[in-house]
Amino acid sequence: MALRALVVLLLAVACSAPPSVAPSSAASPSVAAPAVTRTGAPTPTPGPVLPTPPRDDATPRSFTRLALDSGQHDGTTHTSQGLTLGPTPARGSYTDPHSGRTIADERGTWTSSLITPAFEFEDLIASWNGTTPPGTWIDVQMRATGRGRSTKWYTLAVWASGDETIRRTTVRGQDDGDGRVNVDTFERRRESLPLSQYELRVTLHRTPGAASPIVRLLTAVVTAPGDHDIMLGPDRTVRDLDVPMLSQETHAGHYPDYDGGGEAWCSPTSTAMVLAFWKSGPSGADLAAFPGAGHADGAVDHAARYTYDWSYRGAGNWPYNTAYAAGYGLESFVTRLRSLVEAERFIAAGIPLVASITGTLPGFLFTSTEGHLLVIRGFEADGDVIVNDPAVRANGQARKVYPRLEFEGVWLRGSKGTVYVIRPPSVPLPPNTPGRPANW
Repeated sequence: MALRALVVLLLAVACSAPPSVAPSSAASPSVAAPAVTRTGAPTPTPGPVLPTPPRDDATPRSFTRLALDSGQHDGTTHTSQGLTLGPTPARGSYTDPHSGRTIADERGTWTSSLITPAFEFEDLIASWNGTTPPGTWIDVQMRATGRGRSTKWYTLAVWASGDETIRRTTVRGQDDGDGRVNVDTFERRRESLPLSQYELRVTLHRTPGAASPIVRLLTAVVTAPGDHDIMLGPDRTVRDLDVPMLSQETHAGHYPDYDGGGEAWCSPTSTAMVLAFWKSGPSGADLAAFPGAGHADGAVDHAARYTYDWSYRGAGNWPYNTAYAAGYGLESFVTRLRSLVEAERFIAAGIPLVASITGTLPGFLFTSTEGHLLVIRGFEADGDVIVNDPAVRANGQARKVYPRLEFEGVWLRGSKGTVYVIRPPSVPLPPNTPGRPANW
């Protein structure tokens, strides 16, 4: 499927684009890991492509909150806290897919029932909220089915909120004839069979004597093949949420081990802004104990470290950012919206969104980008989009207004409308779009 953007040129370093050279430690050390292209980053083409006239979106999206109190348990149980290890987990050894280090562990697995969206789909993004005390971590996997045949299980994430025991990582080198895992997104191969169902599997791990990890929320959003066109609606939201402003550029050169700040940190900077809006995030004690505590706006550095994906070698992994935000008592997930009409519903409900775009916009700091994240904070009376764009030289410059049509083009055609939804559980989500599959 060809993705269209207003302007798509390649930056040497893009905030949500992984390095072009695979890291030396991969899932199979004896096999060179292929370079990974970030989901939503089309092949650069010269010159602008003007947006087509607005019309109804042709590509379905479907979002599911998986029922953790059902499904199949093998060494796990469901409690009022969420999915945890049961009293008799299996014992074995675990090979860290990033480092190759072997760790003695206890584990249990939960497998969902088959989920059947209302359409055949081509990609899937899972996200989760959970707690991983020291000595614990989780694996998140998916398998799809089409026309009576199932794919293999693909690993979407090896995740822990901290980095004491394992390094959170995605796993390269899983490509086969059915699909691949592109950083955080399963993508069906064009020539493979259509996919009509999927299931998710979560494995909870702990080192002997550690507490159990807990998974409170597990979600998935799937998207159908097709073009991505802009839709207009009869209603208009005029509101500007007072989201604190932060710049990614003031962090240029911070923590080379975590991709070095600046252009690379648009995602954790955007996540930190939304956490600050909800008056949440790392405490002063957390930041004081963090190396480099003297950095201004240390919450950005903290978010970059604890969203960093050691295989992708960046802090732009979408569900890693939402899982990080969920660690501060918020409900947080990745989904895909159909239009800015749907984004307006979130703003009307008082919920800012982190949005992934590909391309450039009038007044954008850089000449081009193959991937960028920013915060949608409001809409003007004419429908233009008010954002906090972290791609600025100073915090106070982050609030910008981008033309609606241009913004919707680089968002829908760049990332299929990908957003992070981050909110306290006490703040209700807006109603879903009537007559369409639920997508939040």
